Amino acid sequence: MKRAEELKKEIFEKTKEYYELVHKPVQDSNFVDGNTRVNYAGRVFDEKEMINLIDSSLDFWLTYGNYSRKFEKQFAQYMGVRWAFLVNSGSSANLLAFFALTSPLLEERQIKRGDEVITVAAGFPTTVAPIVQYGAVPVFVDMELKYYNIDTDQLEKALSPKTKAVIIAHTLGNPFDIRKVKEFCDKNGLWLIEDNCDSLGSIAEGQLTGTWGDIGTSSFYPPHHMTMGEGGAVYTNDPLLKKIILSMRDWGRDCWCDSGIDNTCKARFSQQFGSLPTGYDHKYVYSHFGFNLKISDMQAAIGLAQLDKLPSFVEKRKENFKLLKEALLGVENYLVLPEASPNSDPSWFGFMVTLKSSVSFTRNQLAEYLENNKIQTRNLFAGNILRHPLFDDLEEGIDYRVIGELKNTDKIMNDSFWVGIYPGMKKEAIFYIANTVNKFLELA
Repeated sequence: MKRAEELKKEIFEKTKEYYELVHKPVQDSNFVDGNTRVNYAGRVFDEKEMINLIDSSLDFWLTYGNYSRKFEKQFAQYMGVRWAFLVNSGSSANLLAFFALTSPLLEERQIKRGDEVITVAAGFPTTVAPIVQYGAVPVFVDMELKYYNIDTDQLEKALSPKTKAVIIAHTLGNPFDIRKVKEFCDKNGLWLIEDNCDSLGSIAEGQLTGTWGDIGTSSFYPPHHMTMGEGGAVYTNDPLLKKIILSMRDWGRDCWCDSGIDNTCKARFSQQFGSLPTGYDHKYVYSHFGFNLKISDMQAAIGLAQLDKLPSFVEKRKENFKLLKEALLGVENYLVLPEASPNSDPSWFGFMVTLKSSVSFTRNQLAEYLENNKIQTRNLFAGNILRHPLFDDLEEGIDYRVIGELKNTDKIMNDSFWVGIYPGMKKEAIFYIANTVNKFLELA
């Protein structure tokens, strides 16, 4: 074992050397306007992530293991919640969060097929997809255009005797009116799931987003605030939801032993479940129709190193947002610039702009100009998910409701886009974005 440890140390030293040669950003590299590509997002890492990854691969555990347990504990501490559970993507996190609310263990609060869930159409499809996939009814309300979040004045209009939950995201890191939404949910006995995938580190009224509701979700896909490549997390303070989430993530099993561990309950062969034979092996008793959404330990190893960097990532996003907004001051006759929602401190995912109704050019003309000048742009995901082919192709009998005409949602779909401000972006790139926008406006 001594020789093995010596070899491991040598491997780690060589890994650091390899990082320095291959992956380390060149500090004195020149940014060339029009030649250097400005990505909307990117990975920011150093040798620590690579060493953790190799350390985990040398253990060759592969599935959920020690790094996963460490990450879940430290991530829960960062978020200030009791429990966090790793899954294989942010989309899986949303899937698991919703399906947890369909558990019979929730009794009268269980979401059943035909029950309604309030959400928005301007967002990422996998916030909505689990609702439809289960057979519940999404109820779509409009957005407001100042902060690009749910129009909370429409919540009461969306409410019906069938409403069981509200599931919405904090748009591009900007918190929605969490207090008003939470009070609405509490008053009406509704579940609240915060899709926090684009908002890790955002603060609303002194509290991290994702921790106000019953369940929060995060994504660790490379463009997000921290990365494992693929990966996500579901977190909660509720003991019953914790039990359900753990069961549904791990095949729907009733057993709560960690992978590779047997008989934690000391009653593996002595319990009675359903109409199974007395003493049926508890490791193979299933209390839910679940999934296998676990992550590999190698991904968690990367995430653990990223988690140490997360506070600095958040601060850099805030700094880049401020820098870009200051550089774009003067374009307000043409574009609406983003603002932080009241009583919030956003951990910005992107910098969104919307064309004013008086301009003579289109969103695509501006976006294509930026793209042709090597600046990546992104729409606000689906824009209006109801206008996509997936809703045209819904099977007969699958239902949804819409409150009003979703005019602001369509405005976002037609006239809004965003550019990146991720932590790896240099100041020169931010100034180049602003200068390119100004050049387009001069030509328009």
